[in-house]
Amino acid sequence: MTTTRSLLCLAIACAWLTSPAVHAANTADNPCKTTAECAEQARKIGAFVEKTPDGQRHGETQFDYLNRINKASLVMLKEAGIVTAEQAATIAGGVRHTIDQATQPDGKRPSDVLQLEQIIIDKVGPEASLIHSGRSRQDMYATYRLASLRNHVLAYGDALDATRQRLLTLAAQHVDTLVPAYTNGVQAMPISYAHYLLAYEASFERDAQRLHELYARLNLSPMGTAVLANSGYPINRERLAQLLGFDGVRENSLDASQVSTYDIPLEAAGLVSSSAIRIGAFIGDIHTQYHQTRPWLLLDEGATYTSSAMPQKRNPGLLMRTREAASDVVGLANATTLRAHNVTTGMTDYKAAFDDLGLFRSTGDMFKRLDQVLDALKINSARAEEELDADWTTSMELADTLERKHHVPFRIGHSFASLIVEKARADGTLPKDFAYADAQALFTQAADKYKWKDNTLPLSEADFRASLSPRAMVQSRKGTGGPQPEEVRRMLAEAQARLKEDRAWMQQRRQKLVDADVGLDKAFDGLMGR
Repeated sequence: MTTTRSLLCLAIACAWLTSPAVHAANTADNPCKTTAECAEQARKIGAFVEKTPDGQRHGETQFDYLNRINKASLVMLKEAGIVTAEQAATIAGGVRHTIDQATQPDGKRPSDVLQLEQIIIDKVGPEASLIHSGRSRQDMYATYRLASLRNHVLAYGDALDATRQRLLTLAAQHVDTLVPAYTNGVQAMPISYAHYLLAYEASFERDAQRLHELYARLNLSPMGTAVLANSGYPINRERLAQLLGFDGVRENSLDASQVSTYDIPLEAAGLVSSSAIRIGAFIGDIHTQYHQTRPWLLLDEGATYTSSAMPQKRNPGLLMRTREAASDVVGLANATTLRAHNVTTGMTDYKAAFDDLGLFRSTGDMFKRLDQVLDALKINSARAEEELDADWTTSMELADTLERKHHVPFRIGHSFASLIVEKARADGTLPKDFAYADAQALFTQAADKYKWKDNTLPLSEADFRASLSPRAMVQSRKGTGGPQPEEVRRMLAEAQARLKEDRAWMQQRRQKLVDADVGLDKAFDGLMGR
């Protein structure tokens, strides 16, 4: 029995089949006179419209890169015999017109493939659509987005290397500057500020290594896979990759435009987010000093701003802006992940998330602000040593000295040093003022606790005082990677050498892209007999 509801559904279905208003729209069907008008027409029907055209290499927008793809496609189609030399020359004239008209005041720069193709057709006729042989929006957009991501990743690498250089330059100035190091938020041991800076530089060097690994996976071309399963044309994907500056092809055609478009951007997002988390920690270490009445680490007053009400107050706005930028990067990286989460394969949600959300613009801002902070840092070495002398950060060295020079088991030495610290803090005594006689008595107490055969403190008063010196403790460190000055200088020199290698790697990758651009333009110009 037919219900009213089913009749209604049937009527709707019939209307869908008969109404001309429900036909799918072709983005090229409605002529547009301006870039904005083209974008609005595409936007009305939900077609992809580029949202962030300002983040590309040399200001290159999607319009620009789609024209590079048009050039590469035409060169390959002619070389493969899919179009004739005469057809290629004619279509190439249309592509050249499309590029040239965009430089005029009334020129159009649409980001939609069919709107762009229509400009070529309007110039040279419908034969221009042969340029679309064996390709689709799918592989074209996937290729453009990878090229965009490639440019962002290289820009991130440049910013990363610039920050690493600043850290190394600053470290070279502070090999002998002693500062407190902290664990669990508590002053722990003395190190040099150079040693501290080298730790962060080492972490950014690992980011450079991760970038190299990412780039090898990223720089593989999806172009020539058409929708997702290739086409009936003998498309030369390897030639397209070469012309567009890729190192090879993403082999599986489904992976190329639909699956790798998840994980490659997510890997890049995770990389910059990891940098941001460490930048936030670095800024936090500096900002902690601003909580103190007598900090040993500050920004130059020229890099702070005064309170509107409190004359004594200098606000470290650079620190807050840098931390905010780092937080933005972490947040946008997570937003990029969420755009990809729980979405079926082939949807557009995740494919351009990193650009839509402005992840890499925030990354560039973060490094720019961090560099401003590094340029403005002021370290008060005398105040830092005073901070060290005001606490018992060398008590571990007291235990180490007893074991190293007098074979006292570490646990006895540790117990002895702990008893000293307890008494000193209770009495308000600093290391330089602690009574040697009290130290002798406390050593006997610690030795008796463990039934140690010799319960007399084996250190002379001079040795006891020396073991409590922050500088002596740093100098006494042994082993690879420690804060001792000679080791810090070795690490500094090797870090500089590795940075030089990384910069050479970046230059090689950029030069390859330049060479590919030159090669593509030469091959394209050859189609028109230039």
